[in-house]
Amino acid sequence: MNIPAELKYTDDHEWIKVEGDVATVGITDFAQGELGDIVYVEIETEGETIDASEVFGTVEAVKTVSDLFMPLSGEIIEVNGDLEDSPEKVNEAPYEDGWMIKIKLSDTSEVENLMTADSYKAHIGG
Repeated sequence: MNIPAELKYTDDHEWIKVEGDVATVGITDFAQGELGDIVYVEIETEGETIDASEVFGTVEAVKTVSDLFMPLSGEIIEVNGDLEDSPEKVNEAPYEDGWMIKIKLSDTSEVENLMTADSYKAHIGG
């Protein structure tokens, strides 16, 4: 299982790459494996400012639909448009081409509440 050490993680199986006041967000390798083949990603919140823990979209797999939760408060400044036509990128490369959104952070101190790679491994029993 791939859990890059340089990223941060949430209880909801999302990864976060923070660069200054912008965070890139996607779901983890563990999450995509649990969901199975992803067939649709719906994110219609671009341009909206959303609080941490609120829903920003959904991901649909063959057998289930899961909400996507904001890991940090901020404005969604970009959505990965490639996922509309190629949602399988989330399965194939969750940390690269399968990213979902970019957030302009409202409060960078919230990053301290996220899990490290080691904490996330423990969280999923790894």
